[in-house]
Amino acid sequence: MGADLAVIVTARNEAARLAATLRALRRSFPEAELWVADDGSEDATAHVALQEGARLVQAPRRVGKGGAATLAAEALLRERDPAVLLADADLGESAGKLGRLVDAVSDAGDASSAADLAIAMFASRVGGGFGIAVGAARWSIRQATGRTMAAPLSGQRAMRPSVLHRLLPFARGFGIETGITIDALRAGLRVVEVEVDLEHRATGKSVSGFGHRGRQALDALRAYASRRARENP
Repeated sequence: MGADLAVIVTARNEAARLAATLRALRRSFPEAELWVADDGSEDATAHVALQEGARLVQAPRRVGKGGAATLAAEALLRERDPAVLLADADLGESAGKLGRLVDAVSDAGDASSAADLAIAMFASRVGGGFGIAVGAARWSIRQATGRTMAAPLSGQRAMRPSVLHRLLPFARGFGIETGITIDALRAGLRVVEVEVDLEHRATGKSVSGFGHRGRQALDALRAYASRRARENP
């Protein structure tokens, strides 16, 4: 899958790692169109994106990961509806290993076994806290769909053509991944998890790290609540 693939890289203040991520993606998917969804960064993220030849969709202010990704996805769909790979900007060189994820939604092999949505599981855990954010996302998805996910917060997701528009708008903030999984499963899409040897800029057991994971947990629960509200207007 090459020219029929678009990659949306979500970023906020990732100037230090974005270039390496985009270059790795370019090497692995030379024909794919690279987009950067910039969530109102205050550093040189936008400059790096343009310098590396990516198409930039920049939120005028911080709108959260889900909001920025929605803006980029809508801009893409105004032009075409290809297979899509979502990736976080902090993957660096390891972004080049996402071919396994794209293969999972490709018709290159057995079309009957191709997934509609493939989610990357990190082969080894890097950083993290006590599992509260992951637990909140996992609980939310299980409550909404009955499915228990190994990597409910993974930002690395590949989807077949015609799937993206069914998942928009994405849930707000860090609820994007929880919302995508719930919406895909409820729509009857085939969702698989694929182990990939990835690295990222992990948050550890620090004040900022716990704050980040707290926001992730709250946004995951909000994504679940908003989808429950749709069922019971």
